[in-house]
Amino acid sequence: MPYDSGFRPNLFIGQKIFIPGGGGGLGRCIAHELAHLGADIVLAGRSLEKLERTRDEILADGGNVLSCHSAELRDESAVEQLVERIVASHGQIDGLVNAAGGQFPATLEDLSLNGWNAVLHNNLTSYFLVAREVYKQSMKAHGGAIVNLGADWQSGMPGMGHNGAARAGLSNFTQTAATEWAAHGVRVNCVIPGFIATTGLDRYPESAWPALRSVDKTIPLRRHGTAAEVSAMTVFLLSKMASYITGADFRVDGGKHNGAESFLFKRSAHGSDESVRPSEAYNGFHKDEPPQLLS
Repeated sequence: MPYDSGFRPNLFIGQKIFIPGGGGGLGRCIAHELAHLGADIVLAGRSLEKLERTRDEILADGGNVLSCHSAELRDESAVEQLVERIVASHGQIDGLVNAAGGQFPATLEDLSLNGWNAVLHNNLTSYFLVAREVYKQSMKAHGGAIVNLGADWQSGMPGMGHNGAARAGLSNFTQTAATEWAAHGVRVNCVIPGFIATTGLDRYPESAWPALRSVDKTIPLRRHGTAAEVSAMTVFLLSKMASYITGADFRVDGGKHNGAESFLFKRSAHGSDESVRPSEAYNGFHKDEPPQLLS
């Protein structure tokens, strides 16, 4: 069974899309959908084994992965050489999906400088370095579209302040790059996922699992999201249909940012938990792997 995409076949035929972080989670799902739609995929990340797994899955489905690259995306010279190698081997890069983030829970009081710097480098510096080099070495001459995968930072991020700071910087970087690079036909946008049911949830401490399981009670649409729902937004922003959209954040969070209640509106007054009907999920990813904590 192939990926069940809502976009027309061959939408990205002849386009080369570079996906750092394509070895797992959201990046893996996005790589599958774009390949299903005809894109030629280039993957990068720390674990070559994970990248090759994604590659083999896509090839088995009839898609095309041009190459896989193990690289330290937080290192400037490594990123410069990586993009140079990709352009030399495959030509211009038409789309970039920055999906190679990573973080861990910690309060500010207990957070070391090394921990702070590690998450800022993972979720901001690496995104900047990859986007800058893709722009300088390819998109400045040919145009293209960049999508950064972020996180909702606007109400603070207690328990992960380092991640909140990095993601706030990523949204600001997205807006700045969108303006500076627009004259060369480059669009830059940011997708902000909410609580998405991927195996990434399993990496949180088990003490956090009950809260992660019940987070749907704080979401207006009353459920976790799927990787395919994040992928659909990413694919749209990369496509020509989004040709007049740049410098913007797009939440895929079931309304989490708005909250389920207000001082004037109480959800309990409009139906009990038993009467609530969660929205129907879209999951076109045929190789989706739900987290164990939700099983």
